[in-house]
Amino acid sequence: MPINHSLLDNIAIVLVRPKFPKNIGAAARVACNMGITRLIVVAEERPERAPMATMATNKALPLIDNLEVYPTVAEALAPFSVIVGTTARRGRQRTCHGTPRDIIKKIAPELTTNQVAILFGPEDAGLSNDDLKFCQFTSAIPSAEFSSLNLAQAVAIHCYELYYEVVEQQKDMEIVAVKANSFDLESMYGQIEESLAKIDFIEEHNSEYWMRKIRNLFTRLHLSPKDASTIRAVCKKFTTHQQKK
Repeated sequence: MPINHSLLDNIAIVLVRPKFPKNIGAAARVACNMGITRLIVVAEERPERAPMATMATNKALPLIDNLEVYPTVAEALAPFSVIVGTTARRGRQRTCHGTPRDIIKKIAPELTTNQVAILFGPEDAGLSNDDLKFCQFTSAIPSAEFSSLNLAQAVAIHCYELYYEVVEQQKDMEIVAVKANSFDLESMYGQIEESLAKIDFIEEHNSEYWMRKIRNLFTRLHLSPKDASTIRAVCKKFTTHQQKK
């Protein structure tokens, strides 16, 4: 069955602060094998090409040569409307929404109209809570006793599930609504936080708690770009009105 590359083109693998360039190359090789052609790295500087290229092999070299590098997670994720964070750690602030297979089934229809990013953290610590705040979904790979896979293995499992779901579902995948991207949402959240601080609803000691709840609420609402713009405009007007008092 031919692969629907138009859907796969809407997927990006995002590696946040990877420690070793060879792991970037291994991730590029995996992504290429599964038809994914966009690789993004969050790092202070561009990783050394030679070790990346060694692990990528010739076929995946275009992913290395076209590697996108951003200094912050916010900049890397700005164009994406659906973001999945991967994690092996659990806790009160780390709700896991499902396995890679569960999550991919949920987000696959979004590929018809939205850009999707799968986010992976550094090899030694994984994604931080601050990284995960950008994500609408979190994915955890089930395992027996040893819960930590290496970076390339984690990328491989998610890429395979994406490839399989796209190939299997491409004939009957319905068009879904366009969602607000991360840039729109982060602008909105910033405006909301500023407005709530003006009326002392949130303060420095509890802002993280309340903003996490607000993010969870709006994630469930699946905001469109117009929705996010409207909320931002209302909050901006409110803030301006408070300053005039």
